[in-house]
Amino acid sequence: MRPARFILHRPTSLQEALELKARHGPAATFHAGGTELLVALKARVLRYEHVIDIKQLPELRHIRVRSDGTLSIGALCTHHRIANDPVVRELLPGYAELSEQVANIRVRVAGTIGGVLCFGEPHADAPTMLCALDAWVVLVGPSGEREVPLRDFHLGEFSTAREDDEILVSIEVAPQSSGTRSAYRCFGHAERPAVGVAAVWSTDNPQRLSLWAGAIAAAPLRLAQAEEAADRLAPDLPGDSVWQNLRDPVAADAARIDAHDDLHGGADYKRHLVSVLAQRALEACLP
Repeated sequence: MRPARFILHRPTSLQEALELKARHGPAATFHAGGTELLVALKARVLRYEHVIDIKQLPELRHIRVRSDGTLSIGALCTHHRIANDPVVRELLPGYAELSEQVANIRVRVAGTIGGVLCFGEPHADAPTMLCALDAWVVLVGPSGEREVPLRDFHLGEFSTAREDDEILVSIEVAPQSSGTRSAYRCFGHAERPAVGVAAVWSTDNPQRLSLWAGAIAAAPLRLAQAEEAADRLAPDLPGDSVWQNLRDPVAADAARIDAHDDLHGGADYKRHLVSVLAQRALEACLP
């Protein structure tokens, strides 16, 4: 099915894009990679009279390290670029590995990190890992610039903290300590995760585990009992003993998740996957 007719705008600056949105209001939407929006337009689930193509905005295309060590990734960076960028591969190898496995090569080349975050599709990979990494997003709108932690960005299925007239400019990740390793493991069908688990394990400053499950609910969820149990582990505990101590807390976290039966699997099956994938992600982080 073809989408309903719309007028395509191609601004050349962030300010021009914001002015177009202000002029056309709710009749307009921003368009980046198009892997999510165009599908919805063709299915006529969404309909807009004006589509503002922001793919050429230079303010959204960078990958750079700020003076304080924060890694800044422009919202228009594709999964393919993130997967192959030498800076990301050096500083966040777990996130680069995740980006290399997203869906298929067509999606990785066209799909942008800003698009997947703003669309709010629960069955996505990157939001889970970015929550575990304590990332935050920078939004710019008519009222200026603001920052929102990724953990507070997704409000529910296809719902985010971004206002309709705001543009997500970048994703920011604070510098990781030398003893920090991260990994993401997922399982699913039709190129989308049924469940994904991201682990960020730090052995220094101080020992800390950040463990999140995604796709199983409307937004990524923190596995809090497992994180608190990890804080109590002896720093010199052998790697093969870590999972033995965290298995029950992870299972307890999974049991409390309000999962649902759907085409991705039954609720109990998905809760079981949380434990399986958490073990694999943790083992990938351990020395």
